[in-house]
Amino acid sequence: MIKKTKAKLLALYKTHEEIANYLIVGGLTTVISLAVKYALLYTILDASNEVQLQISVIISWIVSVTAAYYMNRKWVFKSAENNILLEAAKFYVARIGTLLVEMFLMWFFVNFLHLDSDAWVAVITLVVQVIIIVGNYVLSKLFVFTKKSQKEHNR
Repeated sequence: MIKKTKAKLLALYKTHEEIANYLIVGGLTTVISLAVKYALLYTILDASNEVQLQISVIISWIVSVTAAYYMNRKWVFKSAENNILLEAAKFYVARIGTLLVEMFLMWFFVNFLHLDSDAWVAVITLVVQVIIIVGNYVLSKLFVFTKKSQKEHNR
């Protein structure tokens, strides 16, 4: 029974390896982001200071997006692109784009539509995060880690 379950899980993983690895990397990226942010806020920065709070957000975003790029390059999309600077730049541009989408959607629903109760903010945050995760995957697949660049590399 256990062997059959393991075999089924392995087959399911192999069928959806890229998406499974993307979700695993996303989880690790989230842990990295939170760890950096909390490490900064509980050591050298003060969360009650608005500027220092935003500095912690910016630093944690930079560190986590950088880690996400390398993990996505190696384990998710298995990129063979030689021009790592161009590929990384495209990754950052895509992530900045989805960050702006996230900021807009949160503003639109919470501030513009006044869905600002704790319950609404929690629901909207979860829905927006799903949109951002899907958007990041699609942009990574179609814009950053393109198979075209990998085929050109293999020529």
